[in-house]
Amino acid sequence: MTRLYAILAALVIALGLGAIYVMTLGRGGDDQFAQCREGQVAGGPGSIGGPFELVNAQGETVTDKDVITKPSLIYFGYTFCPDVCPLDTARNAEAVDMLEESGHMVTPVFISIDPDRDTPEAVGDFAANLHERMIGLTGSPEQVNEASRAYKTYYKAQDKSDDYYLVDHSTFTYLVLPEHGFVEFFKRDDSAAEIAERTACFIDAM
Repeated sequence: MTRLYAILAALVIALGLGAIYVMTLGRGGDDQFAQCREGQVAGGPGSIGGPFELVNAQGETVTDKDVITKPSLIYFGYTFCPDVCPLDTARNAEAVDMLEESGHMVTPVFISIDPDRDTPEAVGDFAANLHERMIGLTGSPEQVNEASRAYKTYYKAQDKSDDYYLVDHSTFTYLVLPEHGFVEFFKRDDSAAEIAERTACFIDAM
């Protein structure tokens, strides 16, 4: 029994140290963005993001290298979304305009998680109506799933026998830098001004 307690104690300590490491990751050491980080990611920033292959509004297959050529705010949603997606992406577009006014060029990106309905034309129109520089992306179910998995997003369509079915999905916005990949995420309750301020911090620290 004493040996069991010792093993359990060692495990608790190891887990505690791991938690401390995660919580302190990005707040010191060699992290050039330490002063900008607010969100914490289990496994570190490198555990989110990565390569993807999708289809743009012109029907062309593009990769993350084609899309993320400037600092980018990436949001996963769908064009039939009745309220959440339009509000979130409009807020992101507002943040992009604020950043541009301060001399920071950022690309807003919208990735559909509803490939059955979201054609290239649909995502293109949705993106263009929100911001002239927003990039709308869709793809095959497999391509969309791979992109979603890379960013660890969640989505699940409801009963598709209804043409107006809804899709449950996560609502984070991801800040991705061309040479660094994913660096930060923003929540629904973050304002456009907060997103702009924190994004500018990362860009200035590049």
